Amino acid sequence: MEPLTEHRPVNGPVVYGYLRLINVSVARQTALKESLAEYCRQHELSLFGVSIESSTGADRAAFTGLLDVLALPGTYGVVLPAASHLGPKPIAGDRAKRITVAGSRLLLARGGGNSRRSGRWFARE
Repeated sequence: MEPLTEHRPVNGPVVYGYLRLINVSVARQTALKESLAEYCRQHELSLFGVSIESSTGADRAAFTGLLDVLALPGTYGVVLPAASHLGPKPIAGDRAKRITVAGSRLLLARGGGNSRRSGRWFARE
């Protein structure tokens, strides 16, 4: 007899994590990476990598790299611990729009309810 589907390894939609960590301890960085991985396990998503922005500025290499991987075939979206990881409000709005224009979903591991922006759902759980 075959095992139930729930007991088989499943390759879920491909997502990439993004963390904005300015002056954050290594322990905090590790905890945030683990929280993204746990969120993906719980929601059957395949976390293929995590981009980390560690300096201030409107458009750093980590975000540019994230946009590059979002262009890869089969990419479903970006997972963040919270919307604040996109940066300060003026920057965050532009970044969220750039992610959705790339055809990707923005998934937030923390927060309540659902909201709709830029024509895409932002899942908050």
